[in-house]
Amino acid sequence: MDRIIPPTVQQLRLFEAVARRGSITRAAEEVHLTQPTVSMQVKALEEKVGMALTEQVGKALHLTHAGEEVAATARDVLARLADMEAALSDMQSEVAGPVSVAVVSTARYFLPQLLGRFKRAYPKVEPRLQITNRETILERMEGNRDDLYIMGQPPEEHAVIAEPFRENIIVPVAWPHHPLVGERGIPLRRIAEENVIRRERGSGTRKAVERTFQAEGLSLGTHMEFDDSEAIKQGVISGLGIAFLSMHAMRLELASGEIAVLDVDGFPLHRRWYVAHRKEKRLTGAARTFLEYLLQDSDLEKEIRA
Repeated sequence: MDRIIPPTVQQLRLFEAVARRGSITRAAEEVHLTQPTVSMQVKALEEKVGMALTEQVGKALHLTHAGEEVAATARDVLARLADMEAALSDMQSEVAGPVSVAVVSTARYFLPQLLGRFKRAYPKVEPRLQITNRETILERMEGNRDDLYIMGQPPEEHAVIAEPFRENIIVPVAWPHHPLVGERGIPLRRIAEENVIRRERGSGTRKAVERTFQAEGLSLGTHMEFDDSEAIKQGVISGLGIAFLSMHAMRLELASGEIAVLDVDGFPLHRRWYVAHRKEKRLTGAARTFLEYLLQDSDLEKEIRA
């Protein structure tokens, strides 16, 4: 067998994105290149390997056995390169360089503010923020794509180090003209009869609320389901149903009277925000400093209650 021509790091990086996303088009969007450019690099990699790495079955792109092997090697190489970058960064005395943070959508209401403060304290840091749903967070964690992850419930299926750093208060809410607004001690069974706007399956908030009702032998139906707090808030404001939201997400709406908190037995739920990273992750100096910053900061809760 002829000796394989070593691929370039760029070819490995692009093929890893194609393998993970299952699509040349989605991989191109992720790396901010054109689809023909990514397709050409994959073809060049196949020529170096001497075997087909992908195959099209219907509309779906699948990896061949050779493609699976190359994808696994690409992940290993890119991880080692990231470790090298982290180690070199640690050799520098100043806090500088990129910090990649992925957060669940509800954390958008406070995490950018904390990143802004951190950036002002360390001007040479380059924060990169990805806001998405829990399912995508877990995918990014599996692919080791970020330094830190912010979520309401640490995953059990991944080897991670997770530390609580902020209180997350979940309350039932409705539009101000809902007949339950103003009532005291509303029983859970009464809420179970209402139209409920819920988070997507897998959401930490949804799981916590479901456990509260299940403890009383109750279940909630789903009137509507969204994976974004903004969409849920608009549904509540429009009178489409009751929802369970984090106090972080409703500061403006509560102040303006667009949303009302319901007095329901068993609520509010007091949960925690967690900052997590993979156990084997070598954090850069900048990422480690931001982690310490999150764990030490305590001003946000005071601001929310002000």
